[in-house]
Amino acid sequence: MPTRFDSDVYARRLARAADLTCEAGFDAVIVGTGPDFRYLTGSEAETFERLTALVIPARGPVRVVTARLELASLRESAIGDLDLPISDWVDGQDPYALALDGLGPDARIAVSDALPALHVVPLSTRTSVPPELATPVLRELRMIKDEAEAAALRRAGAAIDRVHARMAEFLRPGRTEAAVAADIDAAIRAEGHTHAEFIIVGSGPNGADPHHEKSDRVIGADDIVVIDIGGPVAPGYNSDSTRTYCFGAPRPDIAAAYDALQRAQAAAVAAVRPGVTAQSIDAAARDVLVEAGLGEQFIHRTGHGIGLSVHEEPYIVAGNDDVLREGMAFSIEPGVYFSGDWGARIEDIVVVTADGCEPLNNRPHELVVLPAE
Repeated sequence: MPTRFDSDVYARRLARAADLTCEAGFDAVIVGTGPDFRYLTGSEAETFERLTALVIPARGPVRVVTARLELASLRESAIGDLDLPISDWVDGQDPYALALDGLGPDARIAVSDALPALHVVPLSTRTSVPPELATPVLRELRMIKDEAEAAALRRAGAAIDRVHARMAEFLRPGRTEAAVAADIDAAIRAEGHTHAEFIIVGSGPNGADPHHEKSDRVIGADDIVVIDIGGPVAPGYNSDSTRTYCFGAPRPDIAAAYDALQRAQAAAVAAVRPGVTAQSIDAAARDVLVEAGLGEQFIHRTGHGIGLSVHEEPYIVAGNDDVLREGMAFSIEPGVYFSGDWGARIEDIVVVTADGCEPLNNRPHELVVLPAE
């Protein structure tokens, strides 16, 4: 499985980034290492106290600024395939002057949100105009997935579905959440992920905490268990899927609430198409739960974008009037949470198509009943 796309993919992305930099009125965008850097170059380079950055001017060649001691490893990455100009520096020299070279003291500079303050502050002292966030450029680039990215997300979705399909091997009463999580971690890697980015095993009352991870709590035969798992599959695109499990017939109140949750998730998926707003998808799920008397139990947004980052734009939340476009990829994951008792969530990743959406997760959405022994 390739660890990156062909170099011409990154060349096209860099050219588009330069066009968007110009359209946004910036003289240059400076991108620190992280997901944006990887999106534009294919490089997984990491740095902190020594500046490594991609400088994208509105006019002129894109270049890289990096410490000389990082130069060899950087050239071995996709940076070398792209044959970009590199401005290298050694300790004691000023990397920020290199980054701003040729831009002038009044240049309007934008920086990626992954660039730490350690570098943003020195950059700001060398220009008369404070740096701005490069969100108008980078969000526009990364929100719309091309076919190669969609294919990578499909592979990731299929891989995490295979892990959920094995849940009867791991999830049994009498085991701790931590023990189940350890088995899931191994399965995530075995099914093609480079690592597990997150594993949530929320049993009983822990399922009512959407961001609970795992604990030494022993899972009981009467528990409802939320399993939310995901991670990157080469070339770095993430899976993220949630299913909810039990070990026998649920209580009538749980069955009724879960039925409403399943209808809410299906309503949101059915509402996805180009031309509608992100907040309308949130409303499609929320309205079903409000009508069922469960509005107070749905305490988070309906979804988030996904790609090289697990959470990225667009966010499927009230107040977001971004219009959905073909190629956007995001989660649809309504949940209901009853503090101190139980919780449930259903999550699929979808990609917006010309007339609707393509779900990338295809495991059953019903409350999954597993054997108790």
